[in-house]
Amino acid sequence: MFISVLSLIFGLVLILIAAEFFTNGIEEFGRHFSFSQAVVGSIFAAVGTALPETILPVVAIFMYGGASAKEIGVGAILGAPFMLSTLAFFLVGLTVTIAALRKKRNFELKVEAHSIRRDLIFFLLMYSTAIILPLIGGKPLLIPISFALVAGYVFYAYLTFRSESADMEHSEGMYLWRIIQRFMPSLLRPKPPLLVILGQVVLALIVMIKGAHTFVQSLEVISARFGMDPLIFALLLAPVATELPEKFNSVTWTWKGRDTLALGNITGAMVFQSTFPVSVGLIYTDWNITGMALFSAVLAISSALTVLGAITFTKRISPLAMLFGGILYLVYAATLVLR
Repeated sequence: MFISVLSLIFGLVLILIAAEFFTNGIEEFGRHFSFSQAVVGSIFAAVGTALPETILPVVAIFMYGGASAKEIGVGAILGAPFMLSTLAFFLVGLTVTIAALRKKRNFELKVEAHSIRRDLIFFLLMYSTAIILPLIGGKPLLIPISFALVAGYVFYAYLTFRSESADMEHSEGMYLWRIIQRFMPSLLRPKPPLLVILGQVVLALIVMIKGAHTFVQSLEVISARFGMDPLIFALLLAPVATELPEKFNSVTWTWKGRDTLALGNITGAMVFQSTFPVSVGLIYTDWNITGMALFSAVLAISSALTVLGAITFTKRISPLAMLFGGILYLVYAATLVLR
């Protein structure tokens, strides 16, 4: 049991370190080609930081294949949008509140409203389709829905690349290039070459897959040891752990006043998580969404609708709307305890 816990922690550490290096490399890739902050935040950073929780269900479903492993996979798929739209939103609102109380910034979120609104609309359409239509039409609709979700994300990415947005705000140097320059000070080139950027991204992805493999294996052992429902265990633990990159990046950007990057990182990840991972679940699992799994989806949709309503009717996002996500998470946790 002790070894399983250590293995779980080791896998998590690998995932988080690899995710940080992957995101850093993706951001440098964005700067290299002069992409806007909407593209970097909602596409590159979002997909990069979403990879840990995306890889987890894929590893669980394809590398283990048992009934409990597939339940862990479904739990991780559903848990990602739930945690993003509740805890991640809450942390952004909490960061704004604390920063405002410390006179570091105003009690408001300054975002590119059209970008965040587009993200939330796509999330609500894609995720609601994946949850509601299978309940109505059954298994014959699973494969058509999965293809529609992938097509929907491609269209979303196209619109994001075409949309107007400010230049990227994040200016942190690339980790691997800084390490290389430390050991080879004769390299005076300020910007890393594309080959080094791609090398960091690929190496980080390999480490992330290894970490996810270890994490899923340990998660299955521990959940069985405590007699927990693997799906519920995955809904609560796996997404909280693997979404630390999104939460960490978003809190940091919010504290610095880079709100479009902070919120775009979350909402862009929500769009991604409601399409590609859900498609895998639709095709390769029974996708029987009931009970607490269905409840988590309803709460995720409710939180996204709250923020979308704030943007639509007030043309801005109040930190209070973000803090509401924390209340929804507490409702879910309390319901789980009562059961």
